[in-house]
Amino acid sequence: MMMRSLITVLAAAAISTSAVVAPAVFTPASAQAGMRIGVTIGVPPPAPIYEPVPPPRPGFAWAPGYWRWEGGRHVWAPGYWVAARRGYHWVPDRWVHVRRGWYYERGHWDHDWDRRG
Repeated sequence: MMMRSLITVLAAAAISTSAVVAPAVFTPASAQAGMRIGVTIGVPPPAPIYEPVPPPRPGFAWAPGYWRWEGGRHVWAPGYWVAARRGYHWVPDRWVHVRRGWYYERGHWDHDWDRRG
């Protein structure tokens, strides 16, 4: 009886949530290829929270705050400093509107345009 109740509760939670994990298989080969596991949800993120950008710090780049998906809701993650990489610029975390809802893209380093061929 207790097992049936647990299954019922878990099934109800799975049906009522608006988050859908994008199908992905993590393997060492996919990690080397730069594959990322993402999340697509049906709830748009709230407007960004204004955070004053601190004065520049030599050798660091500012990663602005963003909304992360946690516990079935959006939670604000404040900005932070990341160690700079020569020839790269920081691309902030963001939510992208796609056909199935909203897809989260993690912040990452990207080559500077003048170094691309």
